Amino acid sequence: MARLTTLSRSIAGKVALITGAGRGMGRATAHLFADEGAHVAVTDIIADNVEAVVAEIRQAGGTAQGWPLDLADAGAITRVIDEVAAHFGGLDILVNNAGISQHTTIDGADYEAIWARHLEILLTAHTRTVRAALPHLRARGGGGRIVNIASTEGLGATPETSAYTAAKHGVIGLTRSLAVELGREGITVNCICPGAVNTAMTSAIKDEHKQIFARRRVPLRRYAEPEEIAHGTLSLVLPAAGYINGAVLPVDGGLTIKNA
Repeated sequence: MARLTTLSRSIAGKVALITGAGRGMGRATAHLFADEGAHVAVTDIIADNVEAVVAEIRQAGGTAQGWPLDLADAGAITRVIDEVAAHFGGLDILVNNAGISQHTTIDGADYEAIWARHLEILLTAHTRTVRAALPHLRARGGGGRIVNIASTEGLGATPETSAYTAAKHGVIGLTRSLAVELGREGITVNCICPGAVNTAMTSAIKDEHKQIFARRRVPLRRYAEPEEIAHGTLSLVLPAAGYINGAVLPVDGGLTIKNA
């Protein structure tokens, strides 16, 4: 019997570049995309992590190649993205996932340095990867997908994280602006806002404190696992998602809608 629907939910054969793919949500996204048949470019600042993730994907029968990448190096961003496109024969999907987080008060002695670093890695690097990827996305003739990973901090705020919070608000604004600008070319730009996730970034928090926070703040009463965030990202890059553009999707267990 013939299918009644016409839109594809497969990314098999698509080329996807993921930043910060050496661990956490980026690693989970690389694994998921590879499991779904995509050719995955694994990038991360830590070369050993890149090699490990590429090996994991290949051992599972997937297709992946790795590139160490420091997102503070504008020249390296362009070089790596060009190499990815040359290696795989193009580029269809860009996931801006890499992140950092450091707490400090506004009057902290190290505030200026932390502010500059957060904006460079969490926001400016997004613009650089998009600019470097655009010629390759355009060469596909429409249907390119860009997903920026922001945070629920982009929808609210927590004390002593103003550099991180400001950058994540900026990611949401950048996503919306680029969605309007690039939509005419058939390139969609969307944003995921993860809530509390079990990653290296939250590993220093004691389990009992995570449990207290989740019971008080998250309707699902738990932290997310990285793969749950990855599935949100996957949903935005599907061929069938071509009319989802400029969306800001919280994947937070209901955290941002809970009043008390």
